[in-house]
Amino acid sequence: MGMLRRAVLAGAAALGLGAGGAEAQQKLIRTVPSADVTVLDPMFSTAWISLVHGVMVYESLITLDSQLNPKPQMAEGWSASADGLSWKITLREGLAFHDGAPVTANDVVASIKRWMVIDTVGRHLSPSVASVGEVDARTIEFKLSKPYPGFLLAMGSIPARFQAVMRAKDALDAEGKPVLGQVSNAIGSGPFVFNHAERVVGHKAIYDRNPAYKPRAEAPDGLAGGRVVKVDRVEWRVIPDPATQTAALQAGEVDMLERAAPDLVPLLRRNANVKLMKTTHLAGQNMLRPNSTIPPFNRVEMRRALNWVVNQSDYMAAAWGEPENWRTCNAFFICGTPFGTEAGAEDLKMDLAKARQMFIDAGYKGEKLLFISTKEIATLGQMAEVAADALQKAGLNVEVVWNDWGTVGQRLRNKESWHLFLTGAPGAITFHPLTNVGTDMTCEGRNFVGWPCDPEVEKLRSAFLDADEAGRMAALDKYHRALVQAAPYRVLGQYDTFAATRTSLSGLLNSPVIVYWNLSKN
Repeated sequence: MGMLRRAVLAGAAALGLGAGGAEAQQKLIRTVPSADVTVLDPMFSTAWISLVHGVMVYESLITLDSQLNPKPQMAEGWSASADGLSWKITLREGLAFHDGAPVTANDVVASIKRWMVIDTVGRHLSPSVASVGEVDARTIEFKLSKPYPGFLLAMGSIPARFQAVMRAKDALDAEGKPVLGQVSNAIGSGPFVFNHAERVVGHKAIYDRNPAYKPRAEAPDGLAGGRVVKVDRVEWRVIPDPATQTAALQAGEVDMLERAAPDLVPLLRRNANVKLMKTTHLAGQNMLRPNSTIPPFNRVEMRRALNWVVNQSDYMAAAWGEPENWRTCNAFFICGTPFGTEAGAEDLKMDLAKARQMFIDAGYKGEKLLFISTKEIATLGQMAEVAADALQKAGLNVEVVWNDWGTVGQRLRNKESWHLFLTGAPGAITFHPLTNVGTDMTCEGRNFVGWPCDPEVEKLRSAFLDADEAGRMAALDKYHRALVQAAPYRVLGQYDTFAATRTSLSGLLNSPVIVYWNLSKN
């Protein structure tokens, strides 16, 4: 063990992690992110790391506190008409983009129009929005065609793509239409400025404190409140190997691991110079996701058969280690939350013989199925191996195609190039029928990769969102049962993650997304 530790420490040193020169004079935090950020536009990418990047560089009108309550961020406040059909939101003073231009209502309206086309939650809100426009330079007005009970939650939600306010000329094209491709300049109004000059893809990303940023006066609470940056620079160092990450933290070469490797958490607990923190009370969720647009999983019978190929404990133990780090759960909306029902899924378990027969009955004839995955995120690679073994035993001709995480993301956007993949989504996304991108079964082909389509299930989602307090749980029960039959993905279980920091780092917030404001380094 001593030789191994020396070897990985040498590896960390070889990565050039030591501080020196001008950097030593700065208040600098070095961290290992959960993955490299390959997409700088948080409204374009569904990758979680793009969201972590996004909340550093961009802001939204409304955001969520640590308990997922909507709170004003760029907004000074809001007001609603008595009938719920008009909402006015006023921008706070002093907002400016990183290029020095003031943030105006015109920029916000342009960004919202793009969000309502691109994002899952935005598209659910869009049919209820008759118009959105600027009243004056600091005021935006939404006129709704019908009351929308979840309006504030929708505006503040943080699913895979969040409502990042960018310059109008970035959000809309020359014809005034929403930009559907990636915006890569990373010019936001947030507390950090992305340093393009020092970016090294696959190695490091740099975020400098925005000296012109004016934080809110309230105390920080999750993503809400004052985003006070207490350091000069945050440096993300990409270290794919978990053992090397852990050794670098123990040696003080980095200050934080955004996500400690589960099997190395016990080792870190024994280090007096390291502390571990669960940064959100919500468990994440792993899912096995089929491509619903091409054979064979365009047939719902094939997708339903996946329900019987899974023993959740196998996946959770392989990826997340000790039982206290995970739990089995067949709820699409997170067990232990107000919407965590398992209705219709109570009896789902592994039954390979049943699954094999269901595949045959659905018309599967042994064609090769491409399972796209990565070992760069260790938990996903470990679960992919478990899944491939079970699928093969159930009679599917599965080939696992291993790529780095960036390539996985690019390949998944090609509907013809894959059949299955496996991923995870934080509870802040999956806890609610409005925000769970995986259960979005709208049929325009702009939902989460896999693109399942079922108008009848979507009617039941809308019925839940429109239900009053008395009828909400009955509507949820009906909706969840329909989801189990439509099988947009197979839930693999729930997990907790831990950030690991040196004891010299303080101020890490309990937040639905890990954040870098409020951090101090002694």
